[in-house]
Amino acid sequence: MKPLKLAGLSIAFLLITAHLVSAAAAPFQDDDLYAEEDEYAQSVTIADPIEPWNRAMYQFNDKLYFWVLKPAAQGYSFVIPEPGRVAVHHIYDNIRAPIRIVNNFLQLKIKQSGVELGRFLINTTMGIAGIWDPAKDWYDLNPYPEDLGQTLGHYGLGNGFYIVWPFLGPSSVRDSFGRGGDLFLNPVNYIRPIYVPYAIEAHQTVNETSLHIGDYEALKQAALDVYVSLRDIYVQNRNKETNE
Repeated sequence: MKPLKLAGLSIAFLLITAHLVSAAAAPFQDDDLYAEEDEYAQSVTIADPIEPWNRAMYQFNDKLYFWVLKPAAQGYSFVIPEPGRVAVHHIYDNIRAPIRIVNNFLQLKIKQSGVELGRFLINTTMGIAGIWDPAKDWYDLNPYPEDLGQTLGHYGLGNGFYIVWPFLGPSSVRDSFGRGGDLFLNPVNYIRPIYVPYAIEAHQTVNETSLHIGDYEALKQAALDVYVSLRDIYVQNRNKETNE
């Protein structure tokens, strides 16, 4: 194997490790999670028949977060100032526009799908590949985030039971299938050689985590049972998103 390719694969392996262990912190990368819970959110529950497995995987992901992802994100934030990291966030969000466009369309939210298409065109051009968000700032075109898990829920498919995947983190039966389907709508996954999409996704994860360091730690300090709190936050947020 050529030295350059070997080096690329090695870097990609390290980056994808950081990407995968982001699951421990991922649910805290949504500001809505800290909004006051309404009566509906408080009533939402999910079956957890494989709790021993889920708790073991939570512990596994928790350790990887503190041992791998957080140190990587802290080092990254030391090198890249916050405005640069926010710009990177906007770029990655713009790249994932096909997921939102298609899933809004599949839910027959034609206007929202059109808005997402317009946002993509405006931000890619005027926003210079999405570095900033003129669609929102100048034209008041707010995003309509939708994914395949939400689309399946829109058509009546329930969560199923709760699953914590090693590396990938909190999910449900429905959202696990949805996550797999959305992979085909993410343009990054069509870049070759194969390790490049992993490196890109990993960089996105490190960048996002660098903008939210401390959120997960705050929940751990406040929760009596972090596993239960994390499960409840996940299912409440996903049900809220599906029913909006």
